[in-house]
Amino acid sequence: MEWYFIFAIAALFICTTSLLFHLIKVISLGKPQDFSSATGSPEKAMPYAFVGAMSPAKKESAFLYLPTYVAGIIYHLGTFTALVLFFFIAFKLHAGTTLASIISAFLAVSGLCGFGILIKRIVKSQMRELSNPDDYISNLLVSVFHWVSALVLLSDTMLPVYFVISGLLFLYIPLGKLKHTIYFFAARYHLGFFFGRRGVWPPK
Repeated sequence: MEWYFIFAIAALFICTTSLLFHLIKVISLGKPQDFSSATGSPEKAMPYAFVGAMSPAKKESAFLYLPTYVAGIIYHLGTFTALVLFFFIAFKLHAGTTLASIISAFLAVSGLCGFGILIKRIVKSQMRELSNPDDYISNLLVSVFHWVSALVLLSDTMLPVYFVISGLLFLYIPLGKLKHTIYFFAARYHLGFFFGRRGVWPPK
């Protein structure tokens, strides 16, 4: 068994264990405490918190910067695709040539979307002032992960590079902003609970 494969699997185990710890910690905190009188239903607000409130029509940071929003959607879809693809590659489950080419092309584009967002962060002074090294490292690591995932579908010679990059990404996820894979859902739940209880969400 090759060292780079062992490295990637070990990194995945560390990443999964750490994220599970964060998930358990969030769940153990229980529901948000709100001692005001309820005027609405948190349960009815949850679908809106995760879907409606995220749409460009309702999200100011989306409709004011629609190209970036679309690039972000493609970038995240590419990330989910690349993460699922890791298990297919690790267990040597090969897709057909046509499907592999389609996925490869999509990952190449999604990686470019992520890299474009990175360039915007560097060029735009407002974003640059709000950024820290974690923002750049996270974006670059994930974008490269997209690209090596695209390349490994076309050539097995990329396997060593692919597993090394994958391992580095898995090790970094619990350390930086990429932990939002867990905390995003907790944050949206808390927003849905608060605004739903106050009768603000879903909008009348």
